[in-house]
Amino acid sequence: MDSTSGLETYSDFLVNKEANDTIADFMRRRIKELVRDPATADLLAPTDHPFFTKRPPLETDYYVTFNRDNVELHDVRTHPIEEITERGVKTAEGEFPVDAIVFATGFDTMTGTLFKMGIKGRNGVTLEHKWADGPRTYLGLTTHGFPNMFMITGPQSPSVLSNMPVAIEQNSDFIAGVIEHSRAAGVDYVEATREAEDDWVSHHNELAEATLLPGTNSWWVGANIPGKVRTLYPYVGGVGTFRHRCQEVADKGYEGFNLAQRSTAVASGQ
Repeated sequence: MDSTSGLETYSDFLVNKEANDTIADFMRRRIKELVRDPATADLLAPTDHPFFTKRPPLETDYYVTFNRDNVELHDVRTHPIEEITERGVKTAEGEFPVDAIVFATGFDTMTGTLFKMGIKGRNGVTLEHKWADGPRTYLGLTTHGFPNMFMITGPQSPSVLSNMPVAIEQNSDFIAGVIEHSRAAGVDYVEATREAEDDWVSHHNELAEATLLPGTNSWWVGANIPGKVRTLYPYVGGVGTFRHRCQEVADKGYEGFNLAQRSTAVASGQ
């Protein structure tokens, strides 16, 4: 079974609940055809969120692996892990001897690493403080108040909802273009304007709210990190749309950026 089939057949499954239900029902039926144990199949065929509002296994023999005699699936939501013992893993269900443990504890996607770097902008304001109510960026690549700072696959860019090498290359090319343009113009100060940032955040949020994604507890909305602001972190408009918008910005002389000599910008309080 190829989980990408639903992605290729339907174009509205993330904005149309009825279409999503059709895909989800098909996926659950196929999983139950592949996995022999009904209880295991039920765990692998969740009903608590729409299809693709969490990242599904785009699988090669993933599901049939659970038919092997040496593979068991345990639900740690129903029976939480209590401790790691000398012999293995102990849950509320019992102790399970193991030879090795692979820790997959989640990650603070898109903002966590940036915050840990302790980045400070104008007047010593930290990025974490500025984004206390959620990320605010221009194109997911820059943020007002942090001149000459660029992010690769940052929040509010396509990043994890696209092919990452493609996203990285596009982001890098755009940023290189900004720098090249600035050098040619004798500019050493580049910063997103507040207005451009506001417009991009509004556009990002409008697209996000039109989808089924914000309603699911996933790392895409920060639900795996206690206390993290709940918002859809990646941009859902698609790489093509994003690339087109970035090209428009470049063609208009990097519209939405304040480009100036550093001494002039500081003197004017920009």
